[in-house]
Amino acid sequence: MANIKIYSLPTCPHCHHAKEFLSSKNLEFTDFNVADDKAAREEMIKLSNQRAVPVIVIEDQVIIGFDQQKIDEALSKQ
Repeated sequence: MANIKIYSLPTCPHCHHAKEFLSSKNLEFTDFNVADDKAAREEMIKLSNQRAVPVIVIEDQVIIGFDQQKIDEALSKQ
């Protein structure tokens, strides 16, 4: 199973869609609320070079925004 992290905000609709998409595939992921977790926010910025959410990390592939095609491509490599 792939190691999946999602950096999100509770008020972000794209973040909710991304988490629903991953859950619909029965995938486990770690969700980091970057509004409350300063260390996670700094890690997200370091990984993505921006402050936009969601940032999804599947193993070592960083996906900025909710992009189903990129998520599926990253998962197919696992």
